[in-house]
Amino acid sequence: MEKLKKRWGIKSNWQVIAIIIVFAINGSFAAWVAGPVTNFIGLNAENTKPYALYIILRLVLIFPIYQITLPVVGWFFGQFNFFWNFEKKMLQRMGLGRFFK
Repeated sequence: MEKLKKRWGIKSNWQVIAIIIVFAINGSFAAWVAGPVTNFIGLNAENTKPYALYIILRLVLIFPIYQITLPVVGWFFGQFNFFWNFEKKMLQRMGLGRFFK
């Protein structure tokens, strides 16, 4: 735990546990939210052939949903600042950091 606290710049074990819980919950939440979104845009396994294409498109859709919901779920656990900084760092690495300076 000490290694994670130092790496993430946090102070308590509660924060480490909350951050790990947020990552776990948000992964499932993003996949769950992707279901109605894919249905809304008319993308489903029955009308998308081959099935591998459906899986790829769904994963591409889950990625931005995950990024959007991560700070929101983090907020519920009192870790909004950590996850907002995490998102900004990730977007900078993707070349989109100029939008969040």
